[in-house]
Amino acid sequence: QVQLVESGGGLVQPGGSLRLSCVASGSIFMIHAMGWYRQAPGKQRELVATITSGGYINYADSVKGRSTISRDTKNTVDLQMNGLQPEDTAVYYCNARMTVLTTLKDDDYWGQGTQVTVSS
Repeated sequence: QVQLVESGGGLVQPGGSLRLSCVASGSIFMIHAMGWYRQAPGKQRELVATITSGGYINYADSVKGRSTISRDTKNTVDLQMNGLQPEDTAVYYCNARMTVLTTLKDDDYWGQGTQVTVSS
């Protein structure tokens, strides 16, 4: 079994900052990429940022310039978000494209999400 566990969400005022963290654990053979997605009320899940094992980074236009994704360790991914606005309110999900030992097939895995609420 593999797990992705998110942390760092919470309530923040407009203009504030949060740092989201995700840790992958379990029978992992290889992690190809990790990233963050979010789903706001009434909307579909959308990409926030991704980073590959080779260091290629992709940001959504809505967060470019105020967000930073990083992988400080092999099995972790962090998302620093600054200048948060109410439209950033969503459940943020950690994603990993991984090859696991039980199947030796690459698939997308998801955490259970962490709530980010931006409100005054």
